[in-house]
Amino acid sequence: MTETKTIYKTPYYNFGQRRLDYWIELRNECSSLNSLPRDSKIVESHIKKIEEILLILKSIACYYAFPGKSTIEKLLHVLKLKDYPALYKVVAETTGILVSEVYKGNKIFFSDEDEDEATEDELKENNQFITKDYFEVMIIDDLSGSEENTLVERLHNLRDPNDPFVYEITVQSTFQDALIALLFNPNIQAVVIRYAPPLHSANLSDIINPYIQNILKINFEGVKNEEIIPMLGKLAKQFRPQLDIYYVTDTSLTNLKDSTIKLFKRIYYRKEDLQELHLGIVRGIGERFNTPFFSALKEYSQKPTGVFHAMPISRGNSVFKSRWIKDFGDFYGRNMFLAETSSTTGGLDSLLQPTGPLKKAQTLAALAYGAKRTFFVTNGTSTANKIVLQALVKPGDLVLIDRDCHKSHHYGLVLSGAYPVYLDSYPIEKYSMYGAVPLEHIKEKLLLLKNAGRLDKVKMLLLTNCTFDGIVYHVERVMEEILAIKPDIIFLWDEAWFAFAGFTYTYRQRTGMYVANKLFKKYKTQEYRETYTKHIQSLKKGETPKMPDPDLVKIRVYSTQSTHKTLSSFRQGSMIHIWDEDFRKKSENTFLEAYMTHTSTSPNYQMLASLDVGRRQVQLEGYEMVEKSIEMAMVLRAKIVDNPLMRKYFEVLSGYELIPDTCRESGLVDFYSPKAGWSRMEEAWEMDEFVLDPTKITLFVGKTGVDGDTFKNKFLMDQFNIQINKTSRNTVLFMTNIGTTRGSVAYLSNALLNIAEQLEDEVNSLNTRELQIFNKKVHSLTTEVPPLPDFSRFHASFQAVPGVPGGNLRNAYFLAYEEENCEYFSLDECQRALNEGVQLVASSFVIPYPPGFPVLVPGQVLSQEILSFMIALDVKEIHGYRADLGLRVFKDTLLNRQKTVTALGAFDRSLSKQK
Repeated sequence: MTETKTIYKTPYYNFGQRRLDYWIELRNECSSLNSLPRDSKIVESHIKKIEEILLILKSIACYYAFPGKSTIEKLLHVLKLKDYPALYKVVAETTGILVSEVYKGNKIFFSDEDEDEATEDELKENNQFITKDYFEVMIIDDLSGSEENTLVERLHNLRDPNDPFVYEITVQSTFQDALIALLFNPNIQAVVIRYAPPLHSANLSDIINPYIQNILKINFEGVKNEEIIPMLGKLAKQFRPQLDIYYVTDTSLTNLKDSTIKLFKRIYYRKEDLQELHLGIVRGIGERFNTPFFSALKEYSQKPTGVFHAMPISRGNSVFKSRWIKDFGDFYGRNMFLAETSSTTGGLDSLLQPTGPLKKAQTLAALAYGAKRTFFVTNGTSTANKIVLQALVKPGDLVLIDRDCHKSHHYGLVLSGAYPVYLDSYPIEKYSMYGAVPLEHIKEKLLLLKNAGRLDKVKMLLLTNCTFDGIVYHVERVMEEILAIKPDIIFLWDEAWFAFAGFTYTYRQRTGMYVANKLFKKYKTQEYRETYTKHIQSLKKGETPKMPDPDLVKIRVYSTQSTHKTLSSFRQGSMIHIWDEDFRKKSENTFLEAYMTHTSTSPNYQMLASLDVGRRQVQLEGYEMVEKSIEMAMVLRAKIVDNPLMRKYFEVLSGYELIPDTCRESGLVDFYSPKAGWSRMEEAWEMDEFVLDPTKITLFVGKTGVDGDTFKNKFLMDQFNIQINKTSRNTVLFMTNIGTTRGSVAYLSNALLNIAEQLEDEVNSLNTRELQIFNKKVHSLTTEVPPLPDFSRFHASFQAVPGVPGGNLRNAYFLAYEEENCEYFSLDECQRALNEGVQLVASSFVIPYPPGFPVLVPGQVLSQEILSFMIALDVKEIHGYRADLGLRVFKDTLLNRQKTVTALGAFDRSLSKQK
């Protein structure tokens, strides 16, 4: 087993949970102390422990406005006075507020000092009891204690009951402390930088350091004073790009570089009133809070209207006036129907040609996700994929595509008429699943096409990132090395399961939009041009460059995301994100045509509103929610691994099992082990060819003696009503997301423990023969795994160019429409045919569930490996295959005829080239 090169072991994965546990431990100690007689012998030990915890909390309280440094100092003072009841009361209240998080959006009081004792009802009557959303503002300045208090007090005095939000202030005095606060404190929504702060923190400790490796490795050597502010602004944007960053300075505007000005939402001068800064902060939050379409839909729903259009259900008239379907209206509520309309005017908008609130909503979404353009899709990423393919590739273009991608891509190629060049992912045979496509394999195919004179026909590389099972590509490395061979290639990243990734830095660096923006800027620099020149000069004869030519390279990147899968959106709510420097010149017209082709003229407004609101959510609390979803995944992993009985029957798969050693350059083996605790994953996400997304938890269940599908239905669903999406022959896949709670993780952990206990009781009760049968099942599921086949090849009748990768999928697909072109073979008959050397060619897509992607496509030759896989499959659902009829294949007579047509076509192309 490979060891990690740099491992930072910690008892907690998430620093926020570590901080919360300190408060809980403090509450428990204070409770014990408060219940003891003053003359008890153990009073001193409790006091010592409380003081120790308070000093730890004091060292980290500086990164938070609540509870901040002043709270800890007061608690230390109360402890010194030996007022243990008061100490316990304040600690218990503070801990309760932290656990419940009520301080983030409830019961903000605005009253004069003489009204402090007013009741809640009195405050409501005087409009002084207001529920508002809470956030924190970080000010970066090297201030003394009195200066800090004065600044905070002045900003507090500017708060107004009419402000839509309320904020508190945390002040950081050094460069490192500011970045630490950004990582630790998700409540920070705005940053104000005042003068260049000192670089190094005096607050580093063994408690903090394991969680801030990205900060500790920042090299300050040779950093000049005038470079500190731009550097800090860039890093703040890198770690938390959704935040509003302001700069307060005395530097003359003429002396500020344009590159520095671009970093900040606004620049203020010290002589300007603090009120301008306050108003700017509140307005900045308001801009992100704004939901143009959702707000327009709410407003429209409250207008009195007369409906002389389609949709009797509009306004709920056909529902609430009914005697027979009123329960339908009661279930969904009146607002759902008030917002149901066919109208595209009256304050609403048209999805097909937006000019109002939908256009604004999509513009805000593009900003949030780092795209140049974003389009909402209301019938899922399956349709989004078809839109992009039909928009960008035409008949005869070549598309390099991972064979085990979603079926919508294959059907999209049929629609577009482009020729797929299928790429094989590395197999993970023990667990009956595939990984991802190694970069060397992609380059190998691309160079093969180049050598065959077909590189000009290559239009797109299509990859799934991340895969269903959580394998994530090194997007930047893939794009750089592919652009070095084909500088104008288009990348389509299917990020159906990765919409959340843009809202925490570790994940964001492996998303299509982030890398597109990064590479575009990089290739425009003189520094890159010089590095490229040296790289080309260093190459040996015949060696392939790994860096693209800055004079030829074009950044053209598209990402399709199932917003509804991992973020807040109604089912089928998806988005297409575009970062294409040639979009207006080359693709806009065809894209809009494809969008019109596949988009309904009656889109669901509730779904569009949910996409708008989901965007607001991730811009304001995406960082916190995504980090918590990762933490929940880690907690679940630890609960299973730490329990000996669960460990006996279940195994949580890690990168070690799912990613080849050669693709894990960091050497990261697992996220967690009972002895060593947590391993940080930041280094792996920066350097490894593939990494495992920890929110995708693959549980190996082979040792239970039941297959994945049976385990899902018999145990998880039937007994505990636990829903999961994917299984393989011997695994089940759990996923955490921003909606996963600690309670749901506890419920799943308890369910798995209960199942393990059931299995243990059942195995212990087996007689000798029954135990042999059970062990045979286990052996079959753990050892006798069916081989996973690669893509074979297209039959010569359907090859774009004989002997060169690329097949005419569309032609094969539509030839199968004529029943006389096809015949059926049972699997036994298929085996006999292959034994006799007969070629069988699939006439349709054959998609077993699981794994859920085509093992055969129209025009593909049936290989022995594919047939063996189908025979070994023990799944009930195989699309495109009927057990009563057999496998549908093309007749020999058709193949011979098509072979002649293909050969003539190749001859004609050859003559055209010669002319």
